[in-house]
Amino acid sequence: MAVPTTKSTFKSYCLRALGDGVIDINISDDQADDRIDEALQYFAQYHYDGIERMYLKHLITTAEVTRARANADTTGTDTVDSSITATWKEGKNYIPLPSAVISVLNVFPLTDTGSGSSNMFDLQYQLRLNDLFDLSSTSIMHYEMTMDNLDLIQHILVGETPIRFNQHQNRLYLDMDWENDVTADVDYILIECYRKLDPATYTDIYDDMFLKRYATALIKKQWGANLSKFNGVAMLGGVTMNGETLYTQGLEEQNSLEEKMQESFEISPAFLVG
Repeated sequence: MAVPTTKSTFKSYCLRALGDGVIDINISDDQADDRIDEALQYFAQYHYDGIERMYLKHLITTAEVTRARANADTTGTDTVDSSITATWKEGKNYIPLPSAVISVLNVFPLTDTGSGSSNMFDLQYQLRLNDLFDLSSTSIMHYEMTMDNLDLIQHILVGETPIRFNQHQNRLYLDMDWENDVTADVDYILIECYRKLDPATYTDIYDDMFLKRYATALIKKQWGANLSKFNGVAMLGGVTMNGETLYTQGLEEQNSLEEKMQESFEISPAFLVG
């Protein structure tokens, strides 16, 4: 069996699974491509093998800081009296993300809450200098409890930077003080996210067992939908087309595979929400 490694060979595999080469599959190339794209989209959205957990970093530029401090105007009009309007200002405090990113889990703190500070007057620096200079004579439990307490104080008094993300916008909104919280052309932001795998790069996706069966079911349903327009029409030799049966079979296979996907392969939505 030839292993599909491209969209073209994957399409040929799905058509052969339906009998191509022995019988005619009444479906256009564009329809087959559309169903394969639909299958890839569903695979990336719901199957854990269609995405990867990724860390992306970005250098904040001067242009981004300038734009984030500006506003865009949106006007609202009263539904009863159209002469009454109100202008709302919306911050442009976002950074564009690659279209392959489907979920942002976390943006790591821009402030120093770990052990990277070199300021000798910093509380954490003094703690490490005086209490943790020799791990053989100091309890690590005391250090851990103190660090947890400092983190709690930081969380209560300063808090985390609120973030907003929607995959159809491809924008990561950072609701912070862009003038004072970051230094342009110096500071980076680091995000933890889920990113779709590109089948053109990771060609093994086309050999995924679930994807092959799912795409074949979608093409079969499309084939049945095409033939259903000729239901009851007698062909030469008395053969009657029955596209409704093909459509029903394809739909049942699609529903069965999607149910199996949700039960066995889907990542819990809690892990996709930051």
